[in-house]
Amino acid sequence: MTELLEVRDLSVQFDTDEGVVEAVDAVSFGVRAGEILGVVGESGSGKSVNALAILRLVRPPGRIVGGQVRFEGEDLLTLSEEEMRAVRGARISMVFQSPRTALNPVLTVGRQIARLFELHRGASRRDARRRTLEMLTRVGIAEPERRARQYAHQLSGGMCQRVMIAMALATSPRLLLADEPTTGLDVSIAAQVLELLRDLGRRTGAAIVLITHDLGVVAEVCDRVTVMHAGQLVEVADVRTLFARPLHPYTQALVRAIPRIDQDVAMEPIPGAVPSLLMPPPGCRYADRCPRVLDVCRRERPALLVAAPEHEVACHAVEREGAVAIR
Repeated sequence: MTELLEVRDLSVQFDTDEGVVEAVDAVSFGVRAGEILGVVGESGSGKSVNALAILRLVRPPGRIVGGQVRFEGEDLLTLSEEEMRAVRGARISMVFQSPRTALNPVLTVGRQIARLFELHRGASRRDARRRTLEMLTRVGIAEPERRARQYAHQLSGGMCQRVMIAMALATSPRLLLADEPTTGLDVSIAAQVLELLRDLGRRTGAAIVLITHDLGVVAEVCDRVTVMHAGQLVEVADVRTLFARPLHPYTQALVRAIPRIDQDVAMEPIPGAVPSLLMPPPGCRYADRCPRVLDVCRRERPALLVAAPEHEVACHAVEREGAVAIR
């Protein structure tokens, strides 16, 4: 299947007083039209920065230092800022992790949604207002006419999250980057939002990159999963394979940390902490936490390997067990 988005060796760094932080280090993955790709990993693993880099929204002191982001065959990193403005919000939308700060504080939320219809779909002011109320209703906001006249500071965090989702879905984008889209929502509204995301893919063939800490959400809605650790990609697999046969020790630890109500066992926390990205270790960045660590793990970064069809992993231990290197 043709990939709608191809990210190749994407690297993002942040300049700090202490040194350079390697937030995203040579990450490569693809997203196919119509699929939902989950991106999981601990806080600080580079998930959100990776998504911001796709839309070229990394701001100083951050900078994209290498790689390609090919969307529908076009490298977004080579476009002018004016050309990128035509991409953002129309062809690629994003649900930001902190919706209250992402919304414009001096415009009503209804006006912010309506502007998308006017700018990217050529709608009249009246038609844009009608569509805005429809979108607010679709994301579960009661009294949409009253809410549309309010500002972000007048809404709860969960309400702001729904407004952001309405904005992201308004123009039926070809690619949606959703960074923790169900944060702050109650269970029933979260389920409704996830169904909206699935419906977008079914209706339009759009691809969705879903960034989340919740592996339960991943199991429910995603087709494939990428696992990030300390700014690097460590495993990619279809969702069934990832939960049934995770290969990377870090992925295995994430799966073991999932709370289970069907088993009388305690949740197993992941030992240790993510290494500092100011001076990351030269080899595998999971080596100090890994129960299967080898000498080579501390010296050389593992290459991404094909362990099975649709299953790739970056692990020296797995390589010793017979996976085939792809690069």
